[in-house]
Amino acid sequence: MDLEKTLLRKVGDAVTRFKMIREGDRVAVALSGGKDSLTMLEVLLKLVERAPIHFSVCAFTVEQGKFLRPIEPLAEYLKQRGVDWTYHTDNPSLRLLEEKPDHGCDLCSRFRRRAVYQIARGLGANVIAFGHTADDLCESFLRNALFTGRVGALPPVTYSRERDFRLIRPLVYVTEDLTTQFAASLGAPVIPCGCSQRTGTVRRTLRDVLGTLEQQYPHLKETLLAAMGNIQTGRLLDPRFLDLEGNGSAEEDAERVSSGEALSPEPALSQESALPQEPVLHQEPANPFVVVG
Repeated sequence: MDLEKTLLRKVGDAVTRFKMIREGDRVAVALSGGKDSLTMLEVLLKLVERAPIHFSVCAFTVEQGKFLRPIEPLAEYLKQRGVDWTYHTDNPSLRLLEEKPDHGCDLCSRFRRRAVYQIARGLGANVIAFGHTADDLCESFLRNALFTGRVGALPPVTYSRERDFRLIRPLVYVTEDLTTQFAASLGAPVIPCGCSQRTGTVRRTLRDVLGTLEQQYPHLKETLLAAMGNIQTGRLLDPRFLDLEGNGSAEEDAERVSSGEALSPEPALSQESALPQEPVLHQEPANPFVVVG
């Protein structure tokens, strides 16, 4: 397998399908120092050269006092690559770490979000790219269903509250086995964060469960991703989407989806074939963001 071509195709598919990047965009890559965001940065830099539209890429890293290794090797790597990179020490986050060392992820995320918007605004960016992968989407989907009573995951595209930034996740179709291999092939320095080492969390439990199931069903994550793009609202328990008065509209929609006439271009997966076979995530026109050669 050609890793670079596979990543370009998967990221290009996501960018095209969800209209993540548009003419004239300035994309600020949130570079955490991990394998996923490094992979995303490298792929987006290649798409700058190959895409049929003009856009630019810069990168930034927020220091919140949780890196487990020095940041200097990453800085040197990015300098050699000629990447427009900003390193920002977030003092409010450092004070939070000192005053409340056991604070949760939600509070840390809130502080980081404020810093991210501040940095992106200073960089003149209108798009912020985050390195959440297919693994993250699957875990989010299961966490919401199992522990919060909601059907939902991480959106591939959304906007900041003031709608001054488009927030994108170009790696939604990329699994972490690919980012691990690609980062290793680059020889890029990976700077882990202390949060990624935590055990006993719901996220870690779900990751272990998925890993166990994948030993028997290797395409499990692809199937979950396909399910997220093939919602049959008439077959769930939300009254807003049910034909409670017998008008037939919700039932007809559900029957069309079940028979393969889905609202999205992809065919519905049958229960018999979903797990052991590799699903088709979607059927789109030729991906304009990938030029092989």
